[in-house]
Amino acid sequence: MYLVVLGVILLLLKTLDVAFVAKLPWWGALLPLGLAMLWWAWADATGWTKRREMDKMEQRKKSRRAQNLESLGLGPKKRK
Repeated sequence: MYLVVLGVILLLLKTLDVAFVAKLPWWGALLPLGLAMLWWAWADATGWTKRREMDKMEQRKKSRRAQNLESLGLGPKKRK
């Protein structure tokens, strides 16, 4: 996401001829967007994004189960 934001900012600065970005070649201003596309292609091809999604889902399930057990009074025993 950071590469996309950087790419959009560089593209905007390049089109408005602002600062040092005006002297950059077009491929230099568009490079972060290309790198973002490569990153997304790699992440999808290796299954990295799917694993992260599944880990988040598992954590939500564990959290929900612990909360439900606690509300039923079946949670971990507390010492008095």
